[in-house]
Amino acid sequence: MTDYPALRKTVAALVAGETDEIAKMATLACEIYHADDRFDWVGFYRVTGPELLKIGPYQGGHGCLTIPFSRGVCGAAARTGKTQLVADVDAFPDHIACASSTRSEIVLPVFVRGRLIAVLDIDSDRPDAFTETDAAALAEILAETFDAA
Repeated sequence: MTDYPALRKTVAALVAGETDEIAKMATLACEIYHADDRFDWVGFYRVTGPELLKIGPYQGGHGCLTIPFSRGVCGAAARTGKTQLVADVDAFPDHIACASSTRSEIVLPVFVRGRLIAVLDIDSDRPDAFTETDAAALAEILAETFDAA
């Protein structure tokens, strides 16, 4: 399981004083990816246009390049502004299979001063890999990292 207090401290130290959102995303993707072997793919999809997400910094295999707000788990997180915790991606309506190995997923919206800038997508090759504890800890790290911008 993830040592979230240690991850939180590490991320805070690494991004201290950094104002560039992409640099923060790259750092977070790397640190989160290496924090837990449940995490098979970790990355950001950035809001680049009306109702449109494009791939940002990530760790793992290739991701989808473009995701509309109207499709998939990432689109649902962007559209609703709420964390999506999916125990079985095959049971999620309109799931976009960017990688056939993905079995479960968590996607969190990323806000800067109340404006959605991206979603953080974490995939696992294990079913039901994520919990509400993961969701709360990751949301806290995102808020500290990006709302402080």
